[in-house]
Amino acid sequence: MARLTRSAVYLAPVAVVLVLGEIHAHLIGHYPFADTFRFGWMLAYVATLWVSGYAVGLPDTPRTVGSAVVSSAVAVAAGAGVISLAQLLSGSLLLPRFVVLGGAGLLIPAYTWLTLGSERLRRRREGSDRVLAVVCAEEAAALAHDLARAPERPASLVAALPAAEAARPALSLAPAAGGELRPPPAVPPLVEQAQAVGATVIVLDRQAQADETVVAQAALLHGQGVRVRTLSLFTDEWLGKLPVSELEQMSLMFDIQELHAQRYARLKRFVDLAVGLAGLVALAAAVPVVWLLDRVGNPGPLFYRQPRVGQGGALFDIVKFRSMPPGSAGSPWTGDDDPRLSPVGRWMRRVHLDELPQVLNIVRGELSLVGPRPEQPCYVEQLRAEIPFYDVRHLVHPGLTGWAQVKYQYGASVADALQKLQYEFYYLRHQSLALDLRIVARTIRSVVHRQGR
Repeated sequence: MARLTRSAVYLAPVAVVLVLGEIHAHLIGHYPFADTFRFGWMLAYVATLWVSGYAVGLPDTPRTVGSAVVSSAVAVAAGAGVISLAQLLSGSLLLPRFVVLGGAGLLIPAYTWLTLGSERLRRRREGSDRVLAVVCAEEAAALAHDLARAPERPASLVAALPAAEAARPALSLAPAAGGELRPPPAVPPLVEQAQAVGATVIVLDRQAQADETVVAQAALLHGQGVRVRTLSLFTDEWLGKLPVSELEQMSLMFDIQELHAQRYARLKRFVDLAVGLAGLVALAAAVPVVWLLDRVGNPGPLFYRQPRVGQGGALFDIVKFRSMPPGSAGSPWTGDDDPRLSPVGRWMRRVHLDELPQVLNIVRGELSLVGPRPEQPCYVEQLRAEIPFYDVRHLVHPGLTGWAQVKYQYGASVADALQKLQYEFYYLRHQSLALDLRIVARTIRSVVHRQGR
């Protein structure tokens, strides 16, 4: 049902725009409906509505009636505004206002209704996967935290126990006929706990996988319809990352598309170049605006250059709009509300405008649109010393955005870097154009909602 609701959000603009176009063609304008130019503009309008709808988070992000109405209105207004501006600039006003404005009037309530329906379904299925984890206490706490944040598949950790406890036989006594006590038929502890909490997924860490009695109980539960996953597979499928304990073991156990699939590497570079060249136009338009803002609230050079570590460990200078006073950047880890940020710089970071000059790095081939974010050399040396397999991330081009950026908050410590590396290994393991597109779409959504960095 959730997939059906999500599909309906994309089918609604197709139905509304084409039906209104048919009505206008036959009853108002008296022209062939399949007129090449008008029909093309209708399809373009539908495409802009798709993009704007996803950008504001329809149907998944809004959680209340008010937010659903506002998000729906913003999505429709943005789609109508973009297509109207495109027609105006092209001098081809062939898409009737009846279609543009009528579509907006019909789609706002339709989007709102579908979004609220999606929220009801989400609440109904929230926690539908009840997870019983046979892991250590530290790993159980990490799983509970990650499942509560933003899992790829909804689930909740309902119980956790260490492997030694899962393998321990039951010790209680029960009265037999005649009053004497004798051990009851033992219910294996993992099976007993799974039945008590209604577990639908069993997760086993390495220690649990090495214990034959635990594996035998997991096999019994599997035969009863309970899914069984290793800790590595569970975090991959449900959380979109690899666990810390698996990073070193998995560092060379999969092909990286950018290295091993020539077609993907070429297509990715083509997309990077197209986006970079289009970004240069946006950069040219943004430069005078940022220059004026700097004169008022952020005096100093317009751009800021900083060395970063790229593919193969090569150094390059990343280019940004300066967000801090001259001479203040570069020592400690920078946070979301760094006190060194000027008011203008803080605003640019919040809307990600400071990142726009990096299109120059993309065009030069130093940076890709999607990939692990490049770090400063001093941080890389520190992280190499503390995380021996950290350099695996440098096998591919760094990115303007990445899976770790859309899944994890702004990194400001070695611990954060280790957490983000788990998401980066997931990206390296599953690298594809489809995943790249998904990351770009989530990045647009996060920028619209001003989340993350």
